[in-house]
Amino acid sequence: MTQFFAEFKKFILRGNVIDLAVGIVIGAAFTNIVNSLVGDIFMPAIGLLTGGFNIADQKLPLYKDAVLGWGKFVQMVINFLIIGFCLFLVVKAVNALHFRSLMEDGTKTPEPTPSEKLLAEIRDLLKAREPHAEQPPAAIQTAP
Repeated sequence: MTQFFAEFKKFILRGNVIDLAVGIVIGAAFTNIVNSLVGDIFMPAIGLLTGGFNIADQKLPLYKDAVLGWGKFVQMVINFLIIGFCLFLVVKAVNALHFRSLMEDGTKTPEPTPSEKLLAEIRDLLKAREPHAEQPPAAIQTAP
C-alpha cells in the first residue's frame, strides 16, 4: 500500500499534472469572464443595434411545451469563437515571448541527434534520386 501512495505522489507531483490542473482552473475562470463579456456587453449591444432583439431568448416552438432554444445555442457559439480567438492571441503572445527570450539569450539551436543526422542524409539521398523517380524500382516493375 505504501508503494501505491509513493507512485501516486510521484504521478501527482510531476510538472505536467500540476500545469494541467492550473490550466483547468484558469480556463474555468476565463470562461466565466467570456460568458459575462458576451452576455452582459456584446449581446445587449447587439440587441440595441437590432432594436431590442435578444438572441438568447429566441425559441422555436415544436409541440405543446417543447421548444427548440436556438438563440442560446447561437450565444454559446459566439462564446466559443471568442474563447478560441482569445486563446489564439495568448498562444501567439507566449510564442513571441519565448522566441524573444531565445534571441536575447543568444542560445543556438541544439545540435541534431545522430538519428536526426542519419534521417537528414537519407532525405538528401532520396532528393538526389528524384529525377529517376519516373521508373518504378525493378521489384515493382510489371512483366511485359
